[in-house]
Amino acid sequence: MKKLLVFFTILGVFSCLDNKAQVSYAPGDLKPTTTQSQVEGYVTQILKMHHYKKFEIDDAMSEKIWDTYIKEIDGSKAYFLESDIKKFDTYRQEIDDALLAGDPAPGFVAFNLYRQRYKERSAFIQALLDTPFNFSVDESYDTDREKKTWATTTAQLDDFWRKTVKNQALELRLSGKTDSASVATLKERYKNQDKRMARIKSEQVFQIFMNAFTETIDPHTNYMIPSTAAAFNIDMAQSLEGIGATLFNEGDYVTISDVVPGGPAAKSGLVHKQDKIAGVAQGDDGAIKDIIGWDTNDAVKLIRGPKGTVVRLQLIAADAPAGSAPREVRIVREKIKLEDQVAKKEIIEIEKDKKTYKLGVITLPMFYRDFDESRKGGDFQSTTKDIRKFLEEFKIQNVDGVIVDLRNNGGGSLIEAVDMTGLFISKGPVVQRRESDGRISVESDKDAEVVYAGPLAVMVNRFSASASEIFAGAIQDYKRGIIIGEQTFGKGTVQELADLDRMLGRRPKASTPNGDASSKPEDEERFGQLKITTAKFYRITGSSTQLKGVMPDIQLPAIDSKEFGEEAQATALPWDQVQTSSFSATNNLTEKSLEKLREKYQIRLKTDEDLKLLTNEIAEAEKARDKTIISLQEDKRKKEREEAEKHRKAFAKLNGNGKDKKDLYLIETERVLADLVAFQK
Repeated sequence: MKKLLVFFTILGVFSCLDNKAQVSYAPGDLKPTTTQSQVEGYVTQILKMHHYKKFEIDDAMSEKIWDTYIKEIDGSKAYFLESDIKKFDTYRQEIDDALLAGDPAPGFVAFNLYRQRYKERSAFIQALLDTPFNFSVDESYDTDREKKTWATTTAQLDDFWRKTVKNQALELRLSGKTDSASVATLKERYKNQDKRMARIKSEQVFQIFMNAFTETIDPHTNYMIPSTAAAFNIDMAQSLEGIGATLFNEGDYVTISDVVPGGPAAKSGLVHKQDKIAGVAQGDDGAIKDIIGWDTNDAVKLIRGPKGTVVRLQLIAADAPAGSAPREVRIVREKIKLEDQVAKKEIIEIEKDKKTYKLGVITLPMFYRDFDESRKGGDFQSTTKDIRKFLEEFKIQNVDGVIVDLRNNGGGSLIEAVDMTGLFISKGPVVQRRESDGRISVESDKDAEVVYAGPLAVMVNRFSASASEIFAGAIQDYKRGIIIGEQTFGKGTVQELADLDRMLGRRPKASTPNGDASSKPEDEERFGQLKITTAKFYRITGSSTQLKGVMPDIQLPAIDSKEFGEEAQATALPWDQVQTSSFSATNNLTEKSLEKLREKYQIRLKTDEDLKLLTNEIAEAEKARDKTIISLQEDKRKKEREEAEKHRKAFAKLNGNGKDKKDLYLIETERVLADLVAFQK
């Protein structure tokens, strides 16, 4: 952040241009503050000068920002009318001027109208719930609102909301609730949403508006208001109490943002990123409490609890077909221990082609390093140390090959990714990094020792990201081992966190995640924090890991995860490349042997009954996921749900997520590695 400090030294005191829009506010409207105007001006200038992407703040960008903002507040096109959107046309090409002038008024004008439209819809829904639904009528409901046009009349919105609420009532009815209980649940659900709307403050509207700007630049740059920043900076130990998952609000749902390795949620094998939480229950006998429409902070209070107690979650998978029944997951709360997050090993023996192969399997949930102890110069725990020990033990036990399982490994320490690569190669470059000013640096393994030189396979999936991609990419580029699984996430960017108050030498009020602050007269309102993308990672071949990630040498059957990964983000920075580093490939994996491995895999894909079944179930899952129109007739909807549930269970059993799990991906990786061992011998 030194370069940002230099920026403020040069800039001196930034003053916003005096050309702000003249806006009148009605009683009760949310209004921007003077501090927010200042922050908008500072953030705009910082991003313009120091973001990795060079961009112009012009009319074209203004239109994108405005479209993003409207999508953020009414992405389902459920509240605004077409006439409302046309009223906003005056702002479409003025947001660039507003940003440079430090004028957040356009965002507040739109949000205040949204609040008015929300109140109108809320009144309609409460009246609607007093009339019984007829579930024998043959009509359907379209869950995909993204491609819909804005309603031109209130009557069109009324019909949309009638079907929306009827769909929700039918889901509750099919889950076993009586009609009266369903209505009570829905009334409570919408009252909770009303409370959530009523709690929205000026600073939250400002954050949404600013992040429509930052998201237009790239998806990993964002502005955090003081209360959000305080929550972001909570001591990690505190966030590890409970189920071991981080949450965020997405639409009406509290959603799983990340699953902490080694935590109760991760150990269950049934909780995944992007799962939506529909309900929460305490203990084995507690009634499920509907939390659709809840705020994340309120949901966390319900989900957290004393160590050793049980919490049950109703979860809807991100890729579940529309109208699917939520699945229930039982979790015993506990505090996450470091030993639960570290690498683990086992030895597996498999029979193949009348031969027995002994394979060492290393499961690595994250790249960890005890930075405090390492700075002191003493002994410290690290990924590389643990993996080195495993590899040395494998050699003593005469394993034929090693598998490193990086599925769902979201990254961690870059140092460890580089050092761990060094266990498998002689010294050489591992990853390149380019800064926003064009400077390129190279992270290298400087130790010529190769701890393990035998056959190697690395497993990856869509949620293998960041440091995982650096390790897998280096192993692939050195032709040191075979990469098996899915295309990885594709996050090849680097972010830095800027504390705006500290950078400006201000005396801010102390802020908490609840938004409380000190009341000393000399204190100022906080400015918050800015997370900004400042660099990109590149493989030693010069190819970026950004967007494309790492493509496996052998791609196993998997659901097309187009809604996950970096490429799902419309404003993701593009893939590009720099010059290759100077390195010598090991050629442990030749093109000839790779071709043979693929041939054998393709034969199994056509003849192995489990692989054939997995392929069929994936095709069914994709077909169901792409179907967005569901029936509102009870009998038809029952059949749709039963069919979807049958395929979900079959797929879970094959991909290692069911109770009778058969991790077919690991089994197939073992077969591929056994083939590689045979070729190399």
